[in-house]
Amino acid sequence: MKSVVSVAALALLISGCATQPDTANQCGTVATYMEPDHGADIYRVVVTHLDGKPVISKPYYRLSVGKHTFTLAELIDAPSLKVKLAARTPKELTVNVAHNERYHIGAKFNVDKVYRGNDNSFWQPEVWQQEAHDCEFESER
Repeated sequence: MKSVVSVAALALLISGCATQPDTANQCGTVATYMEPDHGADIYRVVVTHLDGKPVISKPYYRLSVGKHTFTLAELIDAPSLKVKLAARTPKELTVNVAHNERYHIGAKFNVDKVYRGNDNSFWQPEVWQQEAHDCEFESER
């Protein structure tokens, strides 16, 4: 009888472990390497900070699942943009990263009016494309 109870307890323990998904290796990707559609008034960006820490901008970031905040500088080269250099300030974008997803981020140029002087409302950061993409952190051995 004691061995039956032990086997039953072990079976419950093992089944409990099996139902818990292993999320430690799950990740998603945020990318800046693709050239956005200038016809849609979307331009490239440079990442200056990730989750409040300075980074060297790179083509993509493999990140854990959850919210991540990017500080971005726009690279809008539209001839109609006539703002001063001081108006070209970085802005933040928070991306809720999901497992096996890739997010392409860029700068949406607001073309609804002519921007001049110190008006920094000429752009906003956005995810301009999202797609399925396999992502998994390598497990430590």
